[in-house]
Amino acid sequence: MSLAISIQLLAWSVLINYALLVFWFLILVLAPGWLYSLHSRWFKISEQAFYLIHYAGMGLFKLLIFVFLLVPYLVLRFII
Repeated sequence: MSLAISIQLLAWSVLINYALLVFWFLILVLAPGWLYSLHSRWFKISEQAFYLIHYAGMGLFKLLIFVFLLVPYLVLRFII
């Protein structure tokens, strides 16, 4: 795979993953009751723990996108 294709792949991966992160955030903000009721059917969890888990998950997801996709993309862009 050429370097140009790698850069494009990383760019699209960053965009798609950030779009998923925004979608996750919007669902959590716009329909919190529905999302909590959906998850509370499967797991016995308090509402406070539910929001804590989602907030921590979004933070971890954002960090992983940054470390494994955005930083390599920026490094390759500055090399070329």
